[in-house]
Amino acid sequence: MAKRKVVWTETAARQRSEVLRYWIKRNNSSYFAEKLIKVTASHVKVISKHPHAFKESEIENVHESSMGHFSIYYKSTSEQLIILAFWENRQDPKELLNAIRRNRL
Repeated sequence: MAKRKVVWTETAARQRSEVLRYWIKRNNSSYFAEKLIKVTASHVKVISKHPHAFKESEIENVHESSMGHFSIYYKSTSEQLIILAFWENRQDPKELLNAIRRNRL
């Protein structure tokens, strides 16, 4: 099997950037943001190799992979891993569903 190409939707990339900016500003340091980038990259590699190992969300063909306070929502094909949302789990879940529905490919 060929390696899946990881594609971040605009919404997911924006969400991730907002989370990283928040933590840099809150901590007055980039330490936690850099750690989160590394954890996310490692987690995405695992998802890419085993996309069906994680639970399916309420939305058909969309899976969720939790990383503590954060979750990655994605769908996969044989060629791509499409990241639909990078979610901070303490936010309103209704907003998450709206973000994912806007990005369904």
